[in-house]
Amino acid sequence: GAAALVLLLLAAAPVIGMRTNMPSITIVPPSANARVGYDQVTSAFGPGAPGTLQVVVPEGQQTQVLATIAHTSGVAGAIPGPTNAGWTLDQVVLTSGPSTTTTGTTIDHLRRVLPAGTLIGGAAAENHDLQQTLAAHTPLVFGMLGILGFLLLLIALGAPLIAAIGVLITALSVAGAFGIGRLIFQNGFLAGPLGFQPQGFIDAWAPLFFGAMVFGVAMDYTLFMLSAAKERYETHPDPEHAMIGSMRTSGRVVLSAAAVMVAVFLTFALSGPLAPKEMGVILAIAVALDALIVRLVVLPVVLRLGMHHSWHQPKWLGRILPKVRFSH
Repeated sequence: GAAALVLLLLAAAPVIGMRTNMPSITIVPPSANARVGYDQVTSAFGPGAPGTLQVVVPEGQQTQVLATIAHTSGVAGAIPGPTNAGWTLDQVVLTSGPSTTTTGTTIDHLRRVLPAGTLIGGAAAENHDLQQTLAAHTPLVFGMLGILGFLLLLIALGAPLIAAIGVLITALSVAGAFGIGRLIFQNGFLAGPLGFQPQGFIDAWAPLFFGAMVFGVAMDYTLFMLSAAKERYETHPDPEHAMIGSMRTSGRVVLSAAAVMVAVFLTFALSGPLAPKEMGVILAIAVALDALIVRLVVLPVVLRLGMHHSWHQPKWLGRILPKVRFSH
């Protein structure tokens, strides 16, 4: 159990340095027309040309705005645009590519220094805004998942300690999957065998989408194991007996189901585009970590070490919760 916990912590440690951003042009194969055209544009007009910003300015402030933009670090040039209905639409070319952190920093700076009423759009700005929104709401989503998972286990099992531990070790397995995913897709380990070009970050939608999927699957396995243990504990209140019985009846089910899911997810790793490859590898790692290490090693050890405390239900809580029994 201690070795398994150390392995999970080591797998989760790289998640601290994980960066997220919207997908860059590197996810497109080099031979594709879009990639060839992109490379030609950047070669001729600079890395910021494919991500030109569109700046909407009140007509009377165009001169002031263009002067401010021209003296802004990270701007390669500004092109005055047409005027209509009291507004002008100017084009701004940056010195950095659309999916870089430098571009995001420049966009935020321009929004702070330009006069009120000025709006900045374009594909690069849209991607930056979406990435910021996803990053801001991901902790909220994970918090809701954790609370809902805890309430589900609490209602089903009636034991707050094991419900809280179940959620915590599930979160650890999710963090471990993204830690390994960061080493592969952000740092480029195994980029050659998997056949992709690392972007230097994880896709911004990955933590939200993959994290929710993995958390749901992990909670499913958790309920399999703990409901089987609770069934035995209700008829024979011996924590060790409950743990062994749960492993005997549910361990093979969890392992078999996980093996099928890992095999299915790994097929996505064979795809050409990076997005499904990233999805398949991270989900496969997450399910493998959760089934092999968390459910079959860490959780049984926690049940055994916790003894009767794992299944203890305060009297006041018993008066609130519905009566859910698994024994028959």
